[in-house]
Amino acid sequence: MILDDFLTFDEKGLFCHYGDFYIDPQQAVEQAVVSHAHGDHAAGGSTKVFCTPGTAAIMQLRLKKNAGKEFLIFKYGESFNIKDVSLTFYPAGHILGSALILMEYKGVKYLYTGDFKLQDDETCEPMQFVKADVLITETTFADPQVIHPDVETEIRKLNLTNHNILMGAYSLGKSQRLVSLINKYCPQRKVLLHHSMLSISKIYEDFAFHPGKYEPYNRKLMKAPDQGFVYIVPPLTFDSYFRAKNVLRVFASGWKKLHRQNDLELYISDHADWNDILLTIENVEPKQVWTLHGDGSHLKSYFEGKLRIKILN
Repeated sequence: MILDDFLTFDEKGLFCHYGDFYIDPQQAVEQAVVSHAHGDHAAGGSTKVFCTPGTAAIMQLRLKKNAGKEFLIFKYGESFNIKDVSLTFYPAGHILGSALILMEYKGVKYLYTGDFKLQDDETCEPMQFVKADVLITETTFADPQVIHPDVETEIRKLNLTNHNILMGAYSLGKSQRLVSLINKYCPQRKVLLHHSMLSISKIYEDFAFHPGKYEPYNRKLMKAPDQGFVYIVPPLTFDSYFRAKNVLRVFASGWKKLHRQNDLELYISDHADWNDILLTIENVEPKQVWTLHGDGSHLKSYFEGKLRIKILN
């Protein structure tokens, strides 16, 4: 029997009281099961952190001594127990080390997606579909109006000009994927990385997901116009360079709002869009779908009378 209270929210985040652990808590807890290392999912300071090797490496790099007191690291497909709940990580395709979290309790399977994507990405493990009775899915882009464009078509926009490009992107996951895409589809361009992205990219290389050729940022190079350089920077740096000269401003994201007042739109997202969420539901074959991290109302309307959709947040 599916337990309606298997996962509940409190002030610290998403809690499983049957296993006495939190999933992607928003603050330090006794037991944290972490799906991936982005800051909105991987808070520091927990007593025990359960995660994949890639997530552990990135959390320890970013959070240093505050990453967590004890890391319990499990490979994909390796099951472990917290009290009476059995857990298994499977690739989520979002970033390096990102994991779906399969939880089994009294014969019922609950699958938490965290953030995930189905689009090809050579810089992380590809998403793996897993059967479950309950799918707990992110709904960041769960809107019929949001269909992500083909990534190759988007990145090839950079081939339409030889101007130097100042490209905004998140340091973890997105920047490594962009390096890979530019190397593959825009080989004439030279990629320069902001210093904050270098250590994370090194971890990707340590896990055999080498993004491709790139160099640390060189101010002299970027001063030379029309050389085909792409300088990838984090959002705060991108925003502070709003008066940058002799460059095209581009922000790589699935969010329309981040493309305003830029010189080129580059819709590259690391989340599932509407069609990919529907495809995931089709492959997981759940009896119920619980939604979080976004707006689940469109899914609720779409499946009305066919499948129970429960909005957790």
